[in-house]
Amino acid sequence: MRSPQPEATRSGPSTGLIITVLALCGTLVSLQQTLVLPLLPDFPEILGTTSDNASWLVTVTLLTAAVGTPIVSRLADMFGKRLMLIVCMWAVIVGSLVAALSDSLFTVILGRGLTGLGACLVPVGISIMRDHLPSDRVGSGVALMSATLGIGGAVGMPLAGVIYERWDWHTLFYVSGGFAVIMLVAVHLVVPESTVKTRGRFDYTGALLLSVALTCFLLAVSKAGTWGWFSPLTLTLLAVAGLVLAAWVPWELRTGQPLVDIRTSIRRTVLLTNAASVLIGFAMFANFLTSAQQVQMPVDTGYGFGMSVTATGLALLPAGVLMVAMSPVAASMIRRYGPRAILIAGALIMAVGFIGRALLHGSVLQVMVTSGIASLGTALAFAAMPTLIMRAVPITETASANGLNTLLRSIGTSSASAMVAAVFAASMMTTASGQMAPSFSAYQLVFWAGAAASLGGGLIAAFIRRPVRVREEPGSGRELPGPTGERAQVKHEGQLPELLVRGRVVGPQGRPLRQAVATVLHPDGQHVDWGRTDNDGSYVLALPAPGRYLLVVSADGWGPQSSLCDLDAGETDPITMTRRLLLSGHVMDNGMPLGGVLVSLIRHSGEYVATTHADETGAYEVGLPPPGRYVLTVVDHASGRTRSRAVNVFSTSTSLDIDIETGIPRPVERTAAEIPVPAGGSRGQ
Repeated sequence: MRSPQPEATRSGPSTGLIITVLALCGTLVSLQQTLVLPLLPDFPEILGTTSDNASWLVTVTLLTAAVGTPIVSRLADMFGKRLMLIVCMWAVIVGSLVAALSDSLFTVILGRGLTGLGACLVPVGISIMRDHLPSDRVGSGVALMSATLGIGGAVGMPLAGVIYERWDWHTLFYVSGGFAVIMLVAVHLVVPESTVKTRGRFDYTGALLLSVALTCFLLAVSKAGTWGWFSPLTLTLLAVAGLVLAAWVPWELRTGQPLVDIRTSIRRTVLLTNAASVLIGFAMFANFLTSAQQVQMPVDTGYGFGMSVTATGLALLPAGVLMVAMSPVAASMIRRYGPRAILIAGALIMAVGFIGRALLHGSVLQVMVTSGIASLGTALAFAAMPTLIMRAVPITETASANGLNTLLRSIGTSSASAMVAAVFAASMMTTASGQMAPSFSAYQLVFWAGAAASLGGGLIAAFIRRPVRVREEPGSGRELPGPTGERAQVKHEGQLPELLVRGRVVGPQGRPLRQAVATVLHPDGQHVDWGRTDNDGSYVLALPAPGRYLLVVSADGWGPQSSLCDLDAGETDPITMTRRLLLSGHVMDNGMPLGGVLVSLIRHSGEYVATTHADETGAYEVGLPPPGRYVLTVVDHASGRTRSRAVNVFSTSTSLDIDIETGIPRPVERTAAEIPVPAGGSRGQ
């Protein structure tokens, strides 16, 4: 049940105005990405350079967007989402001005690199919607912002063509910069700052490692068509990316305040949604690229229509408008059927569109309809993915989680661009008029690849767990678990959290416990938020209002604790975990207790875990390690005898008695009898 909105919230900017401003920010992003595409064939002559060098005007934007998205998203969670929205807008303004005032390749590339940071506006804007919109409007806002990626791309091409034909190419950057100035003023006037912020230190090492890995990977993928896929430079960059990524993952797992929370990212819903995002992003960009190029190809290719840049943009405009028009429909369908079902449906519709593109290509209308079907599926899928992500991560990490999802979609679009370029380059033919153009078999190969990627994304989404459904008990208003009903009992995005609760989880000696999980629920069991502790044992939870809540804390190796307590903004008393889970037992010698012997525990794969000694009664105990397979070894130095036994450790205290002479083990599973209660709370299991 949603708490009533505070009066202060009602008196702020209207919901519709916030959605409009943030959606226009999303349009600015896609406009920046497509504005220079129609001019790429002319830029070598304009800037006095080669085609390969001119392609950096697109590549550098891709690189800065990919590197900047996870960093800016994390900073937004830490220091304020509106603040980082403004920072990104200033980057677009300065970058546009640098490019507009320049006539050299280097400075234009520099300006384009700064404008690439505008891509960070989308995940940050989506997170702002979750923080400030009522729950019944978040879905439509997210769907609209996702759809603006299509309308911006569709408008960008004809707009660029008109501007270039009537004015100087510098005007392109003046127009985009002017649009950014307008949006900057609108953000200042309309968008409120979020009160949901995390504290702590920024993960500089993680940011550096991820930036190096992404730069090497995306540079190799985007330039492989020019350098060659098996060239030493391409292979070296891919190898460096793999090695750095292999170092980055363990670092993120060790640090208390990671740039990307790997543990959250491998949760089933987040992991599968992100995996599907790569494939959906691939299919989306493959559809966009081939649609624009196919209708511009010469008529004597047998499949082209010889359309101008402006006419091409106008032909693609209905697909972009369709994506925007579908946003409220997508939001309504997500509320009714759930984001998982809509993601699957969107992926299947995209596949149908690609199959249609491979079979129906005899007229411009057929191309528009089939590409429009693929765009329709894209609108549904793009609306569902952020919703799935936001329902599976803590409220205080929505920007960074959406940033990672946006990054993975960008990797998919980059891969599509590289694949299309490679396939087209390998199938060039000379037309009757003497022009070079790819064969239609190359287009069909891309279409079938897009269909396969769409189906793959839908298949991955099918493995996302379905939410628990609830139904109302007739006449009582109470909600009972059951298969009926349309509303899922999940964490409600957009509950307008007004306060942050901060606390610490410590051990019996006051030492902080890192990577513990604190979860807060309403007394009736409805999920509110959850958070993971950092190196100082600190956590942050976002609540819709002060009141009585159920707080549950768990940590590897410790018995979970729960309490009903009154929570308000600010610091709460530290939660002390008092019941250590143990691996324990007795060491015997032919049935008799054997004291003073060494007991050692290692992982099944050989890593050291712990060492202790049995007491005079042969009893031993070590802290329960994480679940997995282990080897327990006892050593009697007096007689020189040893004995080892395999043991499977789960999430409950485990007992294993071992006889050093006979080697006969007697395992017993133990569970906690009673859970200690934090001060001021009532006991819970």
